[in-house]
Amino acid sequence: MALVWRLVPALLALGTLSCDFQPEVEPGPSPLSGGRFASVRIEYRQPAGCENAPTACGNLVVFFGSWMKPGQEIYLQDAAGSGVWTGVATNVPVNWPPSDEPHYVRVFDPHLVDTPTGGVTAARLQIGGQAIYFYDQPGTPKESGLIYVDDNGVGRNPY
Repeated sequence: MALVWRLVPALLALGTLSCDFQPEVEPGPSPLSGGRFASVRIEYRQPAGCENAPTACGNLVVFFGSWMKPGQEIYLQDAAGSGVWTGVATNVPVNWPPSDEPHYVRVFDPHLVDTPTGGVTAARLQIGGQAIYFYDQPGTPKESGLIYVDDNGVGRNPY
């Protein structure tokens, strides 16, 4: 009888190892795609004259896009004193063909600080090789250009 009592715990341990008490879980949905992004070339042609105090005219032109978070603005570089400022925006959400709102883009130009826009403009701006033709609130400090971006980083005007 003592032998039987010694075998009982061993048999119970062996029996619990072979049992699976967890129910089968059905696989969940597939992960969402991360979206599409592109790098976009930015070009801004600065007006020849400085419309404000000369001390601010030497500052850099700054680019802003509606997809950017604070601190992600891009300081454009003057292309060899030509008055054309250039840069590249990376991780721009692709929104062409239009399925969403266009991106709102603009620059801060230190040459235009004393104008009615306070230095903010979307005029003379090219995004992905496309000149901006459609504006939101033109001639105000909230002036922005509207643009779509395709998978190749090419700008597309709305309409």
